[in-house]
Amino acid sequence: MSPTPPTQSIKYIGSKLKLIPQVLELVKKVDAKTILDGFSGTTRVSQALAKFGYDVVCNDIAPWSKVFGTCYLLNTKSRETYQPLIDHLNAVPSIDGWFTEHYGGHANGGSAIQKDGLKKPWQCHNTRKLDAIRQEIEILNLDPVDKSVALTSLILALDRVDSTLGHFSAYLKEWAPRAYKELRLEVPEVFTSEGDHEVYQTDIFELVPRVSVDLAYFDPPYGSNNEKMPPSRVRYAAYYHLWTSVVLFDKPTLFGKAKRREDSSDLLAASVFEEFRRDDDGHFIAVEAIANLIRETQARWILLSYSSGGRATAEQLNEVLSSNGKLLAVLEIGYKRNVMAGMRWTHKWVDAAQKPNREFLFLLEKN
Repeated sequence: MSPTPPTQSIKYIGSKLKLIPQVLELVKKVDAKTILDGFSGTTRVSQALAKFGYDVVCNDIAPWSKVFGTCYLLNTKSRETYQPLIDHLNAVPSIDGWFTEHYGGHANGGSAIQKDGLKKPWQCHNTRKLDAIRQEIEILNLDPVDKSVALTSLILALDRVDSTLGHFSAYLKEWAPRAYKELRLEVPEVFTSEGDHEVYQTDIFELVPRVSVDLAYFDPPYGSNNEKMPPSRVRYAAYYHLWTSVVLFDKPTLFGKAKRREDSSDLLAASVFEEFRRDDDGHFIAVEAIANLIRETQARWILLSYSSGGRATAEQLNEVLSSNGKLLAVLEIGYKRNVMAGMRWTHKWVDAAQKPNREFLFLLEKN
């Protein structure tokens, strides 16, 4: 198999970076030319597919994901073309603004806990640069692709100097060493491809009836199967609310110790795939959503990611898959070792899913 192409993005819980070789291998088993990445997240899978010559339809409900998709998939210029823009943004004088007010902290001898008792994700010297650069991006009135390149550069730079565990639902008590570094933008690793790509930001159930592709890759945000874990702990709108604020620059109403956006609250930002309840028949609502998604998708093949730590039980998902098509391949990715094991279509994968932290990829040919 050809080497996996390099991709670029932020720290991300549930990142499929290590699964890209397996995704590409399964895609190559069928004669697909057009591929939908329905829950694109950081867009690493979309980037890799585009570099391999596929026409990619990239979609996610998150505004920052659309920015990444536009930056990497719709770019038609060389990297060097963007250097003057990035140099200009790096040279903008720092200012005190909304981000510094809510997310900037002082060093305090190493403690990230501030006078207000709250921990902060960045030090003030970097949020002041963030405030200035984000305002300048708006003033420049860039075209959509150039603006996405600038915003992607800013988010990548912020990701390199944060003091978090990779998300924004809680921050570290002590400043991470990288938080002391200076925020500095770099041109993203943009590329040009000959593919005819599309980028959307919409609910997946609104998109799939309107888009026809050869293969659809789905990596939905499964809710945790830990009954004691509140669903808010696994909702991606809550984890990455700050990237949304950087992209939208809308200075939203905030709440809680992490200063989350009000529209990232559980009541407003719930995904049916993260739903923790069962329906009247005892099936998890999240599993029924997967079944509906497979049925409604206009594609011959479905490639589905599944985690044994997800809300969907192996038995229920097995029933969904077997009733909606012919399973062509199953790959199990072992815990930590990321070892790939091919399986014939039996119930062996259901048994394997009883072990913790197992991930699977299913290649399904629809009925």
